[in-house]
Amino acid sequence: MMCLKKTITRCFLITLSLIGGLLPYQTLRAQKSIATPVVTGSISDFIKNLKAYPGYFNFYYDEKNDKIYLEIDKLGTEFLYYTSLTDGVGSGGPERGQATAVIAKFIQVGQKILLVEPNYAYRAITDNKDEQKAVENAFAQSVIWSFKVLAVGQGKVLIDLSPFLVRDSQKIASSIGRNNLPGLHIGASQQMGPAYNFDESRSAIYLDNTKNFPKNTEFEAIITFTGGSVQGRGWGMGPGIAPDPNAVTVKMHQSFVELPEAGYKPRKFDPRSGFNMYSYMDFSASMKEPIVKRFTRRQRLEKKDPTAALSEPVKPIVYYVDRGAPALIKKALIEGGAWWNQAFEAAGYKNAFQIKELPEGADPMDIRYNIVNWINRTGNPRAFSTGMSHIDPRTGEIIKGVVTLGADRHRQDYLIVEGLLQQYEDGKEVNDDMQNFALARIRQLSAHEIGHTLGLYHNFTSSTKNRASVMDYPFPRFSMDNQGKINVADAYAVGIGEWDKRAIIWGYQDFPEGTDENKALDDIMKETLAQGHIFIPDIGGYVHPIANQWDEGTNAPNELKRLLQIRNRLLQNFSEKAIPEGAPMATLEEVLVPIYLLHRYQIEAAAKSLGGLYFTHALKNDGQVITKLIEPQEQWKAFDALISTIQADALSLPEQLIQKIPPRPSGYPQTREVFNRYTGPTFDPIAAAETVASTTLGHLLDPARAARLIEYQGRDDKQPGFIPMAERLLELTWKKPLVGGYKGALQAMVNNVTLQYLLQLAAGKETSTVVKGQAIYLIENLATWMQDHLGNASPAYASNLHFGLTQIKSFRENPSKFEIEAPMQMPPGAPIGTPSLHFIDQMCSFN
Repeated sequence: MMCLKKTITRCFLITLSLIGGLLPYQTLRAQKSIATPVVTGSISDFIKNLKAYPGYFNFYYDEKNDKIYLEIDKLGTEFLYYTSLTDGVGSGGPERGQATAVIAKFIQVGQKILLVEPNYAYRAITDNKDEQKAVENAFAQSVIWSFKVLAVGQGKVLIDLSPFLVRDSQKIASSIGRNNLPGLHIGASQQMGPAYNFDESRSAIYLDNTKNFPKNTEFEAIITFTGGSVQGRGWGMGPGIAPDPNAVTVKMHQSFVELPEAGYKPRKFDPRSGFNMYSYMDFSASMKEPIVKRFTRRQRLEKKDPTAALSEPVKPIVYYVDRGAPALIKKALIEGGAWWNQAFEAAGYKNAFQIKELPEGADPMDIRYNIVNWINRTGNPRAFSTGMSHIDPRTGEIIKGVVTLGADRHRQDYLIVEGLLQQYEDGKEVNDDMQNFALARIRQLSAHEIGHTLGLYHNFTSSTKNRASVMDYPFPRFSMDNQGKINVADAYAVGIGEWDKRAIIWGYQDFPEGTDENKALDDIMKETLAQGHIFIPDIGGYVHPIANQWDEGTNAPNELKRLLQIRNRLLQNFSEKAIPEGAPMATLEEVLVPIYLLHRYQIEAAAKSLGGLYFTHALKNDGQVITKLIEPQEQWKAFDALISTIQADALSLPEQLIQKIPPRPSGYPQTREVFNRYTGPTFDPIAAAETVASTTLGHLLDPARAARLIEYQGRDDKQPGFIPMAERLLELTWKKPLVGGYKGALQAMVNNVTLQYLLQLAAGKETSTVVKGQAIYLIENLATWMQDHLGNASPAYASNLHFGLTQIKSFRENPSKFEIEAPMQMPPGAPIGTPSLHFIDQMCSFN
């Protein structure tokens, strides 16, 4: 995935924040040369009884007072300051491995040593010192910490680093306990609870992981936070965030690392390439040039022989997998990650990408290692996997990739395949199909998140081109035979995709000396486009008909119809064979949820064809279609497919299945993994159906989609338009005769949700006035129709009409203050997916 995979990205892909500040840059820069203040005693006298740790920055440990003293011999020299979380809180965050990295330097100002973060977001790339100074004077930088000089000697100064080390360097106090409760349905105010605070009295330097090396100096501290509430313990229903939720103790790591050596070659950014962008503002640029300089985020890789078609690298890109991952999982992670070597071979490298188990004793926090972390969590199976990277802010070079994979991911996939295959027959052993299904997903997940740390963004068009990229969010591919048996042998693709190869060729090709790199890169891109590849990432992807997460097939409406047929057959045969022997029957609902909602993402994919827009990230004269309206017949086909999802036959569950789901037993509380209810403790099939109806109708009556439908019909009268689409919707809902019984109740629910979304269009603050006008027109016509048919309606239908008329009356009386009850929402989708690409924009970005 997810990045928490379709987030994060934590899909997640996360890097550095470079701006902010306290003191003008030129002032600090000038102060660097101030003479050392008079200090009593020399460094040699001060440290004579302390334990020495020689390395990049020499430091000394005072065992008696538990202090670390740092010897600074590099005043004014920039280095990488890297801080990370060695231990996680579990339950979804903060999590082990999360980190930040910035460029920093020590400078002397009077009797203080300041740790300063320069501002690399604004520059003047010129030899003109006055231009450089003008930019330096214009923007602030940040002072991270202040120290007193304790001793001096031979051009060096000594400072007490202990308070800097024993603090909340990751700034996690405000986030502890905020999103880590065990999935119980609770109110927002309860979920937040009191804040935590750093407790210095329960914190200390952790010497076991405090080390020194020639090019990096490593520190670690035990940090305790107090406060919070007893809610963090989980109310006796499961583990909380700590044994005592009022005292949460973790370890934090801080590193001073020598900056990468010179020789990295920045590569221009191309929005068609699939790579993330690194940028800065160059105020020395001429008026003919853009002031924003854009480059590609990527790792350093060079051929030993750039003239050879296939060459070994000067230094390979190596990833290390967490030793703590279970054996089968670890093997799958290594196998999936190793697929990237296929892409680098396509770019002319031999063994340029390697992945192996982290050596015993190696520190995953060490910035020299690209790492794949396997993170254990409790009570929050919806936390995301992410691919983060840390860059050199000077150049955009990725210097460390950090993949974070949730240990519960395979359990979610296993849950899906339990419902698909239903292998728990009395007395029979299950085969390996379910385990193989979950491991296949882990291989793909490993490749996906590593791809982010190589610099790549999501490409959500992959599914329409034979699964061309691991950077998509894949839905499992399966088929059903005439006997209703599901085949999952080809659930997930094996190997790197063709798009991935083209992206790596563009991003990592090492050209021989004398090559016109810009032309060579353009030639690679022309070939990529000629092969029919298109790159559509998260941003803007939510209106593109072929850029979808967790979808399958080359045509979204057609695939929705196919998937709906399979789902309906599965539900007719769904039984206790979906849960193991001895499991409470109530837990059948956990397995039912992903099967009942099997089509949730294909609904969203099909909806994008209605009022969507085909587009490319075209450059001037590159030959691509820039924008194109979707053919009207394709939009009506999408409408028909969507309408089929809210028909009573598609929403209903077999009576024998409903009877097999009792209220939750002791020890198995209702969690967010099951459906909400209107019926108290009993399973509510109508509320479950409402989650599907609200999803489909929310897409059909989305304010932005309505605005596009109106606009597109204005430009082309053959386009569907909003009023014709909505009138057709009302014909198939409110104006369709209401049947009796369970299915009639489902129809009434769909009618109510339809009106709720239509009224929301008319009253919504984000709805355009044109859309509001057309929505009001539809509502008034519907009210007239309801009034005309009220007299001859059955009691059930009349109650439905009366409720609708009451809602319309309330809207008429005060449109600006009218509010509707929010329809029932689906249980969370991630890490199987998430219902909105807006969320993925936030979780899986490099910004």
